[in-house]
Amino acid sequence: MTAQRGKRSSGRSRLGLATAFAAGTMAVVAAGAVPAGAASVPSSVTVSSFKVNFAEMSALKPLVSSGKGLIGVILPDTTSSTRYVDFDAPYFHQAFTKAGYAPSQYKIDNAQGVDATELSLAQADISLGASVLIFDPLDSTVGAEVQSYAASHGVKLISYDRATFVGTPTYYVSFNNVTVGKLIGGGFNSCVAAWKIKKPQVFELDGGEDTDPNAVSFAQGYNSVIWGTTQTPMTAGRTNSKGWVLVGDQITPGWVNATGATIFQQQYTAHPNINATVEANDGLANAVIGDLKADGVKPKTIPTTGQDATLQGMENILNGYQCGSVYKPIYKETQAAVALATILRAGKTPPKALLNGTTSPPPGKPGTTQPAVLLTPTWVQTSNMNKTVISDKFISATSLCTAVGTSVCKAAGITP
Repeated sequence: MTAQRGKRSSGRSRLGLATAFAAGTMAVVAAGAVPAGAASVPSSVTVSSFKVNFAEMSALKPLVSSGKGLIGVILPDTTSSTRYVDFDAPYFHQAFTKAGYAPSQYKIDNAQGVDATELSLAQADISLGASVLIFDPLDSTVGAEVQSYAASHGVKLISYDRATFVGTPTYYVSFNNVTVGKLIGGGFNSCVAAWKIKKPQVFELDGGEDTDPNAVSFAQGYNSVIWGTTQTPMTAGRTNSKGWVLVGDQITPGWVNATGATIFQQQYTAHPNINATVEANDGLANAVIGDLKADGVKPKTIPTTGQDATLQGMENILNGYQCGSVYKPIYKETQAAVALATILRAGKTPPKALLNGTTSPPPGKPGTTQPAVLLTPTWVQTSNMNKTVISDKFISATSLCTAVGTSVCKAAGITP
């Protein structure tokens, strides 16, 4: 995510807890109780059933008819990532439409990066009769405020992409964030070997762990793969079983790419022996790559990593400056959120085939474990780019090939 927010917290699977939680919270749905004989949850709706054509959404139509209340969707901003305008908002519209919702039954807004706006939008949705809110919290402060207000009005809450670790009933829909980190770590390890990096001297540029719990989970994932620990950030001088040395590990406050660029520039000046890097997303990777290019570093010389599968990230991969990126298909995330919201709106218990895990606060942080829909991400590199982000139309082949050149695209099996 971000900066592309890549989006963010641990996804340890505790199906029993999730099922018990979901069953228990349904007791609060007195006002939206569904009459006997009403539609049941389709067995076809599972965590793996959401395709790029949105076909599964039509199975929810009977539940839409039997449910009550508005569904409010609040996206966080338009600046930390273009995804919210380019993908999330239109995908939400498509998911609601395919599920049979009338335009008056759902509402999609953007908080424009302002906490007070996010809270006021939630309050406005509830005043309009929302029975379920789907929101991506800008930070833990506004997340807690929205949760408290929703709970006091009997409104069920789905924390979308970023977790809200307070109150009940609160659910979480995202990708398994530790798995995201592990893909970054595995991709980095493979790249070090493929690019023949000798005696790796590694610098890590973490995401916004100061405000984003998902950033902690990402780092826990890649640190566990590379260094054999979930500690984050780590102390410089650490080594792993292969003899690799950690030169430094720093958080990028607020996921600000320009700040990340400054951090790396300072570190690379102080430690010119750095020959391998780990970044939490494509935006930070590109910030590092900009510094490396300015210093005359050639392709496939110093690895970088990322997530979000941005156009910029794909360009850097094909040009040999980035090892790969974690792709999180947003069409799956939006459909999962709408499916869960529809089930809750109809007063039904989410099945464990959909509510397949839990998410917990980072170590030492306050909060409670929440039931979660945890989707599976994919590591994208040159070899599978055409079959993933290009095939899904997440990245325009024309735009990518215009940027990197037709011959580079052709070598990767991509036709503009």
